Amino acid sequence: MSKIVFEDVHKSFDGGLRVLNGVSLKVEKGESHIILGRSGCGKSVLLKCLTGIMPVDSGDILADDISVGDKKRSKEYLQKFSILFQGNALFDSMTIIDNVVFGASQKNKDKSERRKIAEEKLLAVGLEKRVFDLYPAEISGGMQKRAALARAIAVEPEILLFDEPTSGLDPVTAGIICNLLKETIKSLGVTALTITHDLRVAEFLEDRISLLNEGRIVWTGHARDMENSGNQFVENFHRASNVITQRSAITAE
Repeated sequence: MSKIVFEDVHKSFDGGLRVLNGVSLKVEKGESHIILGRSGCGKSVLLKCLTGIMPVDSGDILADDISVGDKKRSKEYLQKFSILFQGNALFDSMTIIDNVVFGASQKNKDKSERRKIAEEKLLAVGLEKRVFDLYPAEISGGMQKRAALARAIAVEPEILLFDEPTSGLDPVTAGIICNLLKETIKSLGVTALTITHDLRVAEFLEDRISLLNEGRIVWTGHARDMENSGNQFVENFHRASNVITQRSAITAE
């Protein structure tokens, strides 16, 4: 049984703008799957449809055979997921540990147990106790990303969703966060779905990659096979991504 299934998913907006045009995909249990594509290709919309933020126009999305549109089982469906948002989405008015306690509180545990879980998760993502009582604005972007990850795993999800997880981070910090995400996926044994435009992130986190273009999955496979995939769009995307990576390396030097 696949953990997540997209079945011919369509989504359009007012004015007839079609963003998703028949997305079909299976993400297996325990897999780290990457949705890769250019900015504006529909990756974020796909994630919003998966989590029920946006309704699909047609087709279906299933998690453990529960439909995103099944109102009677919507709570059961949504409890399977936890999201690491692109902008971290930490509450500015809460300390770091209170942000994580807020996530843990969804499991109906008492306050002392929730705080214990929060401390464990913050330590697990490499944050020291000295930052627990600071506010998000008082710590670096990399630390904020770690705190957001701690909050995401505090709810003990079956499925972790990563939305452009290295966006806004410098290359060194991005590499550290990628390592942390990979270790977290492995240690928790969860299913992970990552959306990104960055081939480097995709290559590092993948079990498999699916390339999204013009609202469709045009190719699924491994990064090592992209260069000789036989699909012109896939090979052009791979080539362009490598050029950007090389230019970034030259600029950094």
